Amino acid sequence: MVKKIFLLCLFVTLSILAAGCQEKVQPDDRLNEFVDLWNNQKFEKMYTTYFASSAKDTLSKEEVVNRTQDIYKDLEVKDLKVSFKKPQEDKEWDKDTEAEFPVTISMNTFAGEVSYEETITLKKEERDEEESWYVDWKPSFILPEMEKGDKVGVKSIEAERGEIYDRNDNPLAINGEAYEIGIVPEKISAGDLSKVASLLEISTDEIEKALNQRWVKPDQFVPIKKIPLSNQSLAAEVTSIEGVLSSRVPARQYPYGEAAAHLIGYIGKPTAEKLEQLEGKGYTAQSLLGIKGAELVYEDRLRGQNGQRIYLKKESEEEVTIAEKEVQNGENLKLTIDAELQQKLYSGMKDEAGTAAAVNQETGEAMALVSVPSFDSNEFVLGMSGSKYDELVNNTEKPLRSRFIQTYSPGSAMKGITASVGLKSGKLDPDKTFTIKGKTWRKDESWGGYKIVRVFENESVVDLESAMKYSDNIYFARVGLEMGAETFINGLKDFGFGEEIPMSYPVSKSQVSNDGSISKEILLADSAFGQGEVLMSIVHLASAYGGIINDGAMMKPVLLKDEEQGVWKEGLLTPEQSQLMRTNLRKVVSEGIAGKAQVAGKEIAGKTGTAEIKSEQGTKGKENGLFVSYDQKNPEFVLAMLLEGVEDRGGSTHTVQVAQKFYESY
Repeated sequence: MVKKIFLLCLFVTLSILAAGCQEKVQPDDRLNEFVDLWNNQKFEKMYTTYFASSAKDTLSKEEVVNRTQDIYKDLEVKDLKVSFKKPQEDKEWDKDTEAEFPVTISMNTFAGEVSYEETITLKKEERDEEESWYVDWKPSFILPEMEKGDKVGVKSIEAERGEIYDRNDNPLAINGEAYEIGIVPEKISAGDLSKVASLLEISTDEIEKALNQRWVKPDQFVPIKKIPLSNQSLAAEVTSIEGVLSSRVPARQYPYGEAAAHLIGYIGKPTAEKLEQLEGKGYTAQSLLGIKGAELVYEDRLRGQNGQRIYLKKESEEEVTIAEKEVQNGENLKLTIDAELQQKLYSGMKDEAGTAAAVNQETGEAMALVSVPSFDSNEFVLGMSGSKYDELVNNTEKPLRSRFIQTYSPGSAMKGITASVGLKSGKLDPDKTFTIKGKTWRKDESWGGYKIVRVFENESVVDLESAMKYSDNIYFARVGLEMGAETFINGLKDFGFGEEIPMSYPVSKSQVSNDGSISKEILLADSAFGQGEVLMSIVHLASAYGGIINDGAMMKPVLLKDEEQGVWKEGLLTPEQSQLMRTNLRKVVSEGIAGKAQVAGKEIAGKTGTAEIKSEQGTKGKENGLFVSYDQKNPEFVLAMLLEGVEDRGGSTHTVQVAQKFYESY
């Protein structure tokens, strides 16, 4: 028993001695723990475990934890970093009741970096019979100069969108104004709604939907539709109705309308899905961004960066700026396009379905990119009615389809490329002749019933010149077979087939075949004269012919004036071979099947093509007519044109005639 009492006394004595020897908690150690939580934004633990009683008396947990989290979220705070300077020498804090340390607080916000210094005070308090140090928290630790009762404000200064101009500074997309037509509900009669709907070409349902929005009040102006400033007569007529008013509002304008709609595109508000994809890039549901065309392709350069200001609003109404990012307006872009050339081409093609590209063979500059039928970009930005949009979507000729970025069968326009591949490879002797009798030919019985068909049979001894002039399918099929699939495919790869088109404006790449190979003779023969599975965009077709006539140097197609120009493919032909091809291309017009392209005062040269779209040989299907041409007297550009559905309009001759009318007026 005595022994047990002795051991108990010994244990108590040692415990007291251990407690007396234990180091007391120091304020810099406590602050170090607190700062670690702060940097990791563990505000709840900071409040419950480390806040001084005086701070808790002044600020509730909700005020600190929830508000700080909300502010950091709203300001998109990232890279929060809090640090403090420890005393250089060990300091005895036993006799002190407060300790002060300088702290540096920095963070990045959507308006820029915020970095400042503060002094943080720790107070000695006894809790649960233990002494420790606790932080005297202040609102200024959240944002500089912040006090209890301050409100955090954000102001956005909208950046002006960059404008788009052509090579001659003609405006293609500019920031302008429009009339916004609206209704004051209490001032308009029910009978007049139908008049307004009729004049604005919208339904009464659309008007009533606008008037029934939650925010609408009887005496408020409710926007209904925007119309161009040029339509002053309509604005005057509709606002003559009691209760209908107008105001001038900012609006994107597209001066060339339908002529350049597919090329330039338009802007609009993002869909919910698009907004999700753009998260973190500064877009909101009310942002206007590129939806189609150059507006979409060059969005990052055109959009600019909104100015942002974060400020504190004091109870005295004074505003204290916390961070500010200056507005950066979007960049103006100059395109290589000649807007008047674009307009002229569109005017001649607007009643067709098809596409055209005019490309300078020496620079690669795209001078016109046309797609028809078209739409008016202005209608999209001003607010197109649902019925008008449905009409565009359901139109069988697909006016919303941008055809110049898509690929088509080149038809006989391929023959210029096949000839060039043969000449460069040495597999084609331009003076060698083939004896061809009749309109059909097959290699041998292994082809079964399949035969190559040519349009004309006026010549039975055919060389390259004759085959080009009369677009002889049989000649080029035989050239392809003699060349062989490997040489043919490699030659097409030299022309850029299978590669991405090196252009800032995305254009579909061309293909040799569906799988990139040619394993059958019939497919090789068909491909050589432009049928088979060969597909090209109109841009690539114009560029390829540019290389043929430019001494074998094919330039990279460019659309921006500040884009670096350069050779895409070189050595496609020798200068002598290029001259031979130029001569033959001229004879296609002066002596051959493209005679209707002749224009007084000009020396039009080119190659026609008819691409048949059908399921099997012997049937009649749709036809696309092509004509690739240029004026040898004034070779500003190569014009490649494709018109759809020409099977009952003379085939490619119809395309030749449309091109001829363009050259006549140009």
